[in-house]
This record gives sequence, structure tokens and C-alpha cells, in this order.
Amino acid sequence: MAPPLIQLKDIRLTFGGTPLLSGVELSVSSGERVCLIGRNGSGKSTLLKIAAGLVEPDGGSRFVQPGATIRYLPQEPDFGEHKTTLAYVEAGLGPGDDHYQARYLVEQLGLSGEEDPAHISGGEARRAALARVLAPSPDILLLDEPTNHLDLPTIEWLEGELESRKCALVLISHDRRFLSNLSRATAWLDRGQIRQIDRGFSAFEAWRDEVLAEEEREQHKLDRKIVNEEHWLRYGVSGRRKRNVKRLGNLHALRDQRRNYRGATGSANLAAAEAEKSGRLVIEAKGIGKAYGDRPIVDNFSIRIQRGDRVGIVGPNGAGKTTLVHLLIGTDPPDSGTIRLGANIEMATLDQHRESLDPKSTLAEALTGGRGDHVNVGGKPKHVIGYMKDFLFAEIQRGTPLEALSGGERGRLMLARALAKPSNLLVLDEPTNDLDLETLDVLEEMLGDYEGTVILISHDRDFLDRVVTSVIVPEGNGRWIEYAGGYSDMLAQRGADLTREAVKAAPVAEEKKEAKATPTATPKRRLSFNEKHALETLPKTMAKLQAEIAKQQKLLDDPDLYAKDRKKFDAASAAIAKAHEELSAAEDRWLELEVLREEIEQA
Repeated sequence: MAPPLIQLKDIRLTFGGTPLLSGVELSVSSGERVCLIGRNGSGKSTLLKIAAGLVEPDGGSRFVQPGATIRYLPQEPDFGEHKTTLAYVEAGLGPGDDHYQARYLVEQLGLSGEEDPAHISGGEARRAALARVLAPSPDILLLDEPTNHLDLPTIEWLEGELESRKCALVLISHDRRFLSNLSRATAWLDRGQIRQIDRGFSAFEAWRDEVLAEEEREQHKLDRKIVNEEHWLRYGVSGRRKRNVKRLGNLHALRDQRRNYRGATGSANLAAAEAEKSGRLVIEAKGIGKAYGDRPIVDNFSIRIQRGDRVGIVGPNGAGKTTLVHLLIGTDPPDSGTIRLGANIEMATLDQHRESLDPKSTLAEALTGGRGDHVNVGGKPKHVIGYMKDFLFAEIQRGTPLEALSGGERGRLMLARALAKPSNLLVLDEPTNDLDLETLDVLEEMLGDYEGTVILISHDRDFLDRVVTSVIVPEGNGRWIEYAGGYSDMLAQRGADLTREAVKAAPVAEEKKEAKATPTATPKRRLSFNEKHALETLPKTMAKLQAEIAKQQKLLDDPDLYAKDRKKFDAASAAIAKAHEELSAAEDRWLELEVLREEIEQA
């Protein structure tokens, strides 16, 4: 087995009274792909920070192989004083790293590099942070929720990019499809300790359920044993004092074991407060259109949404998903076409923008609206503590300011607020953000049992496959198409992955008319950053290889070398063979790019 690149041994850390990490062990070798799984608040992000050397544990040791490079992606990147996204990305490069790689990744991730970090969206910040950690091609990548705020095309690009790299990977994510596609081993952080299997995430949930079921059986055996010992203490004490003292000591030990047992965290009790049934027809849109300036966002779109439908809306950031939803639910009037809402519609919405919450207000105030100790759930009062527990909040968190909540806790808070309102139409914008896998399972079950209609925007492919009955996808120039089934069904019918081309601005009216009469022109091919860089650097690379060949050949020209120093002869022979192979590949690549450059210039 290869030696570890990074190894954590007996890591211990306590916040408050309860140990967060108690004797955690984690070892990652070259090329390993480990997904780190655990409930919200279990310490996954903290453990990753310890691995990155950013947090000092209370005890234990951290070993990093000398010379190994580590890059860590935090959930919330700090741009510091950097004036542009490119400057931020380039600041993460080491002395010998390639600046063209930084430019290339910025371009691949849909950024220009000139964006001001103080005025970018969450998705743009995430893409800049990804470019920064990927550009140096490190030996170990520590990624904390890398898909957060990314659209589906970028998630699929990132999957391919990570799959093609040889670096070791430790990955925290709530995206099941992303984890299944990339992981080869699973580390489960549960109640302060890690259990690990040499299988990817696709095997995790069945294994976890087996472990918890076995644990439950062992606790049941322990309870029965305590009952038997207590029965003996009452009715079976004999005159043999030594034996009695020993059995009494065993009973105390069993009770201590039971008292100190930390059970698995329970599941959230998600339930939507349902209103009376709506009419059979919920929404009917006929030929609706919406444009901003010359750019059409929605163009001649029609749909009928019936009671009980679950409609998913997917697409790149900037395609107009939220605009389409606002048109469908009547909060934004269309420029053309008609929208008709059915009878008896009671709507509840979940907005992805959590910034609307006052960070200084407390958890209880956010749930009650700052009025009293009760939450109005489906028109009936429920004490705020009971409602908090339904969403896995502890009673002690009642007075916690919202700015101190984790991302997963803020996600559960937004769900709690949305589901309290009686509804027969749920409109959910990115409901899965920051939720742990167990809470996602409960949310899926809740939506499956919900008798009303659901419209949701999501970038979680597995969640879409499990929940929705149809998917609406942008096809470019304001054109949207509905496909039956989930996300995988849509891909099978559509025949291609989503791309950022779907958000490109439409041509003006005159150009549209010309496009109908003449074939669409193919965009002119341009050299990418990587290709330009290769053209510039390959001649230097070839010169170095030729010099290496000459150097090794000079050694081999000595007729007595084999007899004098067999190891030196073998090393020189291997080096010259390798240099010849690399030189041949470099010459072929340079010739290929040179021909391509000439073809582009002549086009």
C-alpha cells in the first residue's frame, strides 16, 4: 500500500461540553478519492480544516508527506484585498506553477477574470475559488461543498475535471450523484468518530443502515443485560460477598455504558401544512414571453400544470429559471401571452436568498416573526421549541443569532418557515442547499406525500430524479421545453448535457429573420489558453529534451561505462529512452497545433 500523503491520528476537539471529535483517524494516499460523510454539525468542515492545517485540535497528530502540496476549498472563500477574480486565482499559485493554467480554468468556469470580488454572486465566488485550488495541480485536494451555488453544466464540468486528475481527493458534498461518480472510499464521521470503507458513496447508505441496525441490536442486548442484573440484585443476592461485590460492580459499569451512549441524531420531522385542495388545473400558460432589452428570457412558452404535478426547472445560472417561475406563479407579468391560475390556490414559497433574514435576530424570532412563543403552523399555534425540534434544532439554540447558524441550519430554518404556511402549491428555489443527506431523504419523502403541486428549481440531479414528474430546460434564445420524467429521463430524450450556450443572448429581430432564410454560421474556431500556451512553450520543452538526450548520449559514448558502472549505464539508457519518447510526443503536438493555427488564420 502506498504511504499516506496526509494522516490524522487520534484527533480530539471539544466545543462547549460535548466532544466534537474524539480519537478521529484519517489517512489518504496518492490517488485516493475519499468522500467525508456526516450529519450537519458532526464536524466534517472542522476536520477538513484540521487536515488543511488551518485549525489546531486539542489533541492528536497531523502528518503531511514532505513536499506534498495541499489545496483547501472552504465553503465561504475569503477574497481579501484582491481587485479581480483572476488576481485572486493567481495568488494561489506556487513559485513554479503555470499562470496560463489559472487563466484557462477561469475561462472554463465561465468567468472573464476581471470581475470585482466585492460584487460577484455566490456562484461566481464558488467558481473563482475552484479555479484557485485547481490551478496549481496539487497532490491533495480538500473540497468542502464544491457544488454549492454551481449550476448543472458547471457541476458536470467539475466532475470531468476532477475525474481526469491524478491527485488525492477528500470531498464533502450533499450531492449524491457527484459523490457516487467521484468517490472510491467513504469516511463516515458519526458522533465524534470515523468509520471507513473502501467503497464509494454508492455503497454507503446500505452499509450505514446495517451499522446502525447492529448498534440498535447491541443496545437492546445491553438493556436486557441490565434488567437481568437488576433482577439478580433484588432477588438473587447470596452469602458470597466477593461474588456479590463483583456483580454489583459489573452492573454499575453496564449502567455507565448505557448512560454514556450517544445515540444517532434523529431525523427531521418535515411536514407541509396543507390547505384545502386546489382546482384540478393549477397553472396554464399560453405563449408567454419575457425579455430584458434585446435578450429574450422566455419566448412563446406554453404549459399546463395539473394538481399533483411535480415540475423541476433546471439550467445554467443566468438562463432565467427564477424569472420563469415568477411568470408561472403570477408575481411577474409576461410581456406577451397569458397566465391563468386555477381555483383555490394557496401558495408557499422557499426563496434561495437567505440574505433576507436579519442576521442579528434569533432563531425563535425568525420562526415566530418576533411575536410570542408560538409558531402558526397550518393555522394552529405550536410552541416554538417543539417546532424547532421537528427541524433538528436543540432547545438551547432558541436565542442563537442567525449569523451563528451553519449553512445546513439556515437551510432547515428556511424550510421551517416555508412549510408552516398552509399551501396546496409549493414553490421551492434550491431547497437542497446545505442540507445533509438524511434531511434530504426526509424532504423527498415529504414531497412524495404532499397532496398539492410542487414547482422547484434545483441543481441536484439525484433529487430531481427522485422527486419530479417533468423537467423544464432552456434551449437558448428564450426557448424552454418540458420533458416527461426526471433529470436522467430528460437527458435520454434530449440527447445532450446542458451547456452554458443556453443562456447566450438572442440576436435582434432583423438577425432572426435572416437566420430563418440562411443556414446558421459556425462560430470561428479560436485557440484556447492551453493551446496558445503549448505553442509558446513546446519549442523550449523540445530544446530541453534535446539537451538531455545529448547529455545522456555523452555518457553512453564511453565504451567502458557498462563495465565500470552498470547502474549509471542503466540510468542513462532509461533517461535517454524516456527523453526520446517525450520529444517525439512534444514534436507531434507542436506540429498539430501549428497546423491548427495556420488553418484558423487562413479561415
